[in-house]
Amino acid sequence: MAPTNGKETGLDGAESSCTTPLATPAATPIATPMSTRSVKWEKDIEDAAGALHRPLLYHGTNTTSQMAIVGANTCPIESLDYEIVENEVYNQDWRSRGKLQIFQYQVLKWVLALFVGVVVGLAGFFSNIAVENIAGFKLLLTGDLMLENRYLAAFVLYIGCNAILATAAAALCAYIAPAAAGSGIPEVKAYLNGVDAHSILAPSTLLVKILGSILGVSAGFVLGKEGPMVHTGACVASLLAQGGSRKYGLTWNWIRYFKNDLDRRDLITCGAAAGVAAAFRAPVGGVLFALEEVTSWWRSALLWRTFSTTAVVTMVLHALITYCRGGHCGLFGKGGLIMFDLGSRQVTYTVTDLAVVMLLGVLGGLLGALFNFLVDRVLRVYSLVNAKGACYKIVLTVTISVITSCCTFGLPWLTTCTPCPPELAKTKCPTIGRSGNFKNFQCPPGHYNALASLFFNTNDDAIRNLLSAGRYDYREFGVSTLLTFFTTVYTLGLLTYGVAVPSGLFIPVILAGASFGRLVSTLLGSVSGLDSGLFALLGAASFLGGTMRMTVSVCVILLELTNDLLLLPLIMLVLLISKTVADCFNKGVYEQIVRMKGLPYLEVHASACTRSLVAGDVVSGPLVTFSSVERVGAVVETLKCTGHNGFPVIEDPPLAPAPELCGLVLRSHLLVLLQGRIFTGARVKTGAAEVFRTLAPFDFAKAGSGKGLKVEDLELTEEEMDMYVDLHPITNRSPYTVVETMSLAKAASLFRGLGLRHMCVVPRTQGRPPVVGILTRHDFMPQYIRGLYPNVLPH
Repeated sequence: MAPTNGKETGLDGAESSCTTPLATPAATPIATPMSTRSVKWEKDIEDAAGALHRPLLYHGTNTTSQMAIVGANTCPIESLDYEIVENEVYNQDWRSRGKLQIFQYQVLKWVLALFVGVVVGLAGFFSNIAVENIAGFKLLLTGDLMLENRYLAAFVLYIGCNAILATAAAALCAYIAPAAAGSGIPEVKAYLNGVDAHSILAPSTLLVKILGSILGVSAGFVLGKEGPMVHTGACVASLLAQGGSRKYGLTWNWIRYFKNDLDRRDLITCGAAAGVAAAFRAPVGGVLFALEEVTSWWRSALLWRTFSTTAVVTMVLHALITYCRGGHCGLFGKGGLIMFDLGSRQVTYTVTDLAVVMLLGVLGGLLGALFNFLVDRVLRVYSLVNAKGACYKIVLTVTISVITSCCTFGLPWLTTCTPCPPELAKTKCPTIGRSGNFKNFQCPPGHYNALASLFFNTNDDAIRNLLSAGRYDYREFGVSTLLTFFTTVYTLGLLTYGVAVPSGLFIPVILAGASFGRLVSTLLGSVSGLDSGLFALLGAASFLGGTMRMTVSVCVILLELTNDLLLLPLIMLVLLISKTVADCFNKGVYEQIVRMKGLPYLEVHASACTRSLVAGDVVSGPLVTFSSVERVGAVVETLKCTGHNGFPVIEDPPLAPAPELCGLVLRSHLLVLLQGRIFTGARVKTGAAEVFRTLAPFDFAKAGSGKGLKVEDLELTEEEMDMYVDLHPITNRSPYTVVETMSLAKAASLFRGLGLRHMCVVPRTQGRPPVVGILTRHDFMPQYIRGLYPNVLPH
C-alpha cells in the first residue's frame, strides 16, 4: 500500500479511528488555491449560503463519515455506483451471456416495470379504501351523536379517535421505520441523484409508509397521501429490483441480472411515476412528474417503460373503482381518489378575466414562497424535538392532532347556519350520514353549516366541495367562511408537515390554494365572470406553482383531474406567473428540504463557488492506494481502518517501468476476492482465469438491502495474511479521470452527468505520483468548499 499526496474523500462509509485524522480548516492556515494565481476571485454569494438553505447537519471537514436526516432520523449516507465497472469480471459476465440470456434480460425489464404498476395500483387502491372507510366511519359516529344533541360526547369521540390514529401512526414511524416519516419525495429525489441511506427503500419503510399514511390521513391531519404514494412506488420498485436476497431465500437466477444500481435506478423511476399515477389517476402526469421533479438521468427508453407502468396503474385503478361503485367496498364510493369533473362548464374569458387570473398567479407565488420559508423554520424547530427520542416524536404528533381536532370541530361553531336552497331542501341539503356540500352539524333542520362542510369532511371531499360551486345562483361559501378555512388550513399545513407520520404536501397546498382562489372569486365576482369553482382550481394551481415550482407536470395532472382541455391556457398562465414570482424569493419546497436534511444533492448547474476553483483545490491527503499485486494483510488492515469504498490501484515496479495508474477497485469487490482466498505466495499476477475457478461473475454483483459482506466476516489465518492477492481482475481499468487544473464546475458537470461515485484527479506534469486524489460527491458541496476557503469564499 502506497501513500501519496491527497486522500479519497466523500460519501463512502464511516471512517474508523485508526485512520490519520484530517486537520480541520480552522486548525490549519488557509492556503491560497492554485487557481487564484491566474483567476481573479469573485465574491460569489448564492442562496445556499443563506440561513434559509443552511443544512441542519453541517460538516466543516470532508471526512468519509457523512450523515443526513432521512425521514425523522439521522443516519449515515453514501453514494451509489451508477458507473459501469469495466473490469475482467464484467467482461467475463457479458461474454458468458448468450442471445437467450440477453433476450431474457430485456424482457425482464418490461415484466418488472409492468408488475410495479400492478402492485402500486393495488397499494393505492387499498390506501384509499382504508382511508374512506376509517375516516367515514369516524365522521358517521360523530354525526350521529350531533343529531342527538350530544355535542360534548361527539367532541370527545372525535378528538379521541383522531388522537388514537395519530398515536398509532407516530409509533410506527418512531419505533419501526423512522425513514417513513414525511412525504419521502426528497429522499427519493436524492436516491435517484445518487445518494443512498439505510432504510430509504427498505421493506419496513414500505409497510409503515402505507399503514402510517392511512392512519395519518384518517386522523384528520391536514396532509395528503399523494406524496407518500411516490415513496411507496419507489419502495415497491426497489424490492422487485433487488435481484434476490439470500436472507429471505429469494435467489432465483432469473432475477440476478438486476443486482446493480443502474437497473435499480431505472425501475425506481418507474415506481415514483407509478405513485403519482396511483394518487391522482394521472398516468401522463406521473411520467412528467418523474421527469421534471425526481429523476436526474433520463432517456427515451426509460420514458417508454415509465409510461407503460403508469398506464397499468390506471387500468388497475379503473377496474377496482368500477367494482367498488357497485357498493362492494364499504363506504368507498366516489371519494378517495380525487377526481373533479369541470367539463360541463363553459370556459370563456375576457381580458379582464385574464388580468384577475394573473393577479391570482402573483398572489399564489407570494404565498407559496412564504409557505416554503415558514416550512423551513417549522422543520428546524421540529428537528430539535425529534432528536430527543421516539417518545417526543409521538407527543409532538398527538399535540398537533389535538390542535387540528379542536380547530376542525370548534371553528364551525363560530359561523351561523345557512338556510338550504329551496330546490335542494328535499334532496341534497342538508347532508346527513354521507359526504356532501351541505353538512348539518349543529344546525336546525333545513339549514347547513358552510364551514363544517369544509372542515367536517375528508380532505378529498373538502377539495371536491370547493370546486363544486357555480351550479346554483347563490353563494354557498361566504367570505368569512373561506377566509377562516384558508387561514386555518394554511397554518395547520405548516404545523403538520414535519411530525413523525407519513405526510404529503400536495393536499394541504391544493386545499389552501382552492380556498384562496374561491375567496378571490367571491371578492372580485363583480369584475370577473369566471366560475367560482374554476377560480378555486386556478388558485390550487397557483399555490402548487408557488410552493413546488413544477409547471408541466402539475399542469397535466390538473388537466387529467378535471378532464377539460379548455382549461389549459389559464392553468399554464397561472403556473408560469406563480413560479416566476416565487423563484425571486427562494427555491422549491422539495429542494429546500433536500438541502436542509443534509443530503448532498448535485444540481444541474454547478454551485457558483466552484467557478473559480480547480479540481486540485479540493482534494486533500493522504490518499490510500493499493499496488496491483498487494499483500493480503495490507488490504485487510486498510479495509478495517478506513470507510472508503474506492481505492486507486497503482502499477509499480517490477510490474511496470514506472508507477502508473492501473485503475480503481471497489471495497465490495475486494471483500469478495478476499473471501474467495485466491492468494499466492509470491508477488505475481494470477489472471482472471484463476479467479473464475473459484468465483462466478455474479458473486461480485452488488448485494440488495439485506446484509452484505463486511470485513469483519473475513476469517483469515496469519499465513494467509502474509500472502499476496492479484487485483487486476477486479480493477476498473478505465476510471474517469480529470486533470488537476480542470475547473471544478466543469468536473462537477461531468460527475453528475455520468452518474459517478469516484473521479480520479491526475497530475498535469510528469514526475509526480500517477494520481493526485479522488473527487467524490461531497467535494462539490458548497458547504465543504466554503469550509476549506472561508477567507476567499464568503458564507
